[in-house]
Amino acid sequence: MTSRYRSSKPSEDLNSRTPRRRTVVKAAAATAVLAGPLAATLPARAVDQAPAFLHGVASGDPLPDGILLWTRVTPVPEAIPGSGLGPDTEVSWTVAKDRAFGTVVAKGSTTATAASDHTVKADIRGLEPGTDYWFRFSAGGTDSPAARTRTAPAPDAAVTGLRFGVVSCANWEAGHFSPYRHLAARGDLDAWLHLGDYIYEYGTGEYGTRGTVVRPHAPAHEIVTLADYRIRHGRYKTDPDLQALHAAAPVVAIWDDHEFANDAWSGGAENHTEGAEGTWSARQAAAKQAYFEWMPVRPAIAGTTYRRLRFGKLADLSLLDLRSFRSQQVKVGNGQVDDPDRTLTGRAQLDWLKAGLKASDTTWRLVGNSVMISPFAIGSLSADLLKPLAKLLGLPQEGLALNTDQWDGYTDDRRELLAHLRAHAIRNTVFLTGDIHMAWANDVPVDAGTYPLSPSAATEFVVTSVTSDNLDDMVKVPEGTLSAVAAPVIRAANRHVHWVDTDRHGFGVLDITAERAQMDYYVVSDRTRRDATATWSRSYRTRSGTQRIERVHDAV
Repeated sequence: MTSRYRSSKPSEDLNSRTPRRRTVVKAAAATAVLAGPLAATLPARAVDQAPAFLHGVASGDPLPDGILLWTRVTPVPEAIPGSGLGPDTEVSWTVAKDRAFGTVVAKGSTTATAASDHTVKADIRGLEPGTDYWFRFSAGGTDSPAARTRTAPAPDAAVTGLRFGVVSCANWEAGHFSPYRHLAARGDLDAWLHLGDYIYEYGTGEYGTRGTVVRPHAPAHEIVTLADYRIRHGRYKTDPDLQALHAAAPVVAIWDDHEFANDAWSGGAENHTEGAEGTWSARQAAAKQAYFEWMPVRPAIAGTTYRRLRFGKLADLSLLDLRSFRSQQVKVGNGQVDDPDRTLTGRAQLDWLKAGLKASDTTWRLVGNSVMISPFAIGSLSADLLKPLAKLLGLPQEGLALNTDQWDGYTDDRRELLAHLRAHAIRNTVFLTGDIHMAWANDVPVDAGTYPLSPSAATEFVVTSVTSDNLDDMVKVPEGTLSAVAAPVIRAANRHVHWVDTDRHGFGVLDITAERAQMDYYVVSDRTRRDATATWSRSYRTRSGTQRIERVHDAV
């Protein structure tokens, strides 16, 4: 693939939710959950070929001079994810400038062990900025599939354009991951962003399937232990569409709550029962360990996922961890959402974000943000729509219009951040958000009550879910039925919201130039069909310097 970057200077090196409280599921012993039925979740060749690369290959966190490579090797048939079985195995990696590996630029080896669930990472440096590369792994005479990756442009490069796929919320049981397949087929992505809920923790049939499990989880019970989380990650990584996207472009990922448990906070989660499911600290540690083993993500500050990447002079990307430091969610109506002692980000992360936004010298400041920052009021929806929408958003179903799991539940953090953007005239901040299984295009107002007479401090693009339930799934009506009714009411109550689609599944493609940042929204025909088609739905952009959203009538 030819480079999409044109630099004027030489290259340089650079260092939804529909939660319901489930019956408490006791964590089964690891040896029990690793029995024969789980082995059936792996491809048949796992039984007769070893070593094997059954979970694909991936790359992530692109730097101007490097990329993080990932794979998982199955050294012997019994060494399935979470088993703790299997010998130490040497795994080599090769990076080349061409798919035929005729021009090799880097190679090396590492050891896959049971202690890391036989996952391996290679943090490759010394590469050229803004360049396509191909890579593969080898073990015991077996080669993995070859995959494409791409480095970030040099930090001072005058980049003319960037293009990112944007996804969130992929519930295995609710359908197939065709949005990943359609993004992989594009062939034009510099990277793709996963904004959280890469996996779900629930047991089979416990979340968002409305009685129809398209394909069952492994393990079948709710995941609690390290072995459980490893098995669930391994299950996801067998999906061919997910493997295809990981092989097509590097991922930049953050976690949200379901990588741990529903509505997670620093000291617990709605979907965690102390005692019956062990301590929260042990469960959180297990989830984080499995995540960093199974994802091509560099552990960042304090072992979290908040970190910052730069893409030349055009954009930098601040990635937030909104689960590790947050105060517990509160109920609506008691005034605590405004308590300055409560936090979503934690003091250190908020200071880091503010400092990075102020110091940024790029045209665009992107923020990978797992829960919606724009304020949201439900408005005067009829009772038959209000209840399912409130449930989807995690609101009290009596209809009080506030989602306290989002920034709405931590208004002091939001107020401080938006005031900082205004006080320092920080322009072109764009929040990229997942979580709520709906697509939105929002201005981010300083004062929603007086908007649009008062200013907008930033803009926000929210992408819908890959498969997780949205409003029409919950009510069981044809796709699009409820958006036609709910969207006008939501927009009337939220004048900063330019568009909302409550009903569809799909993905976004963010295209950035110096003049504008545009999100093209795509929807898939049927989440339950492996061969689902994808079509363009809508496009919105924010033009440089405006801090406001406008509709565009064509995709890029």
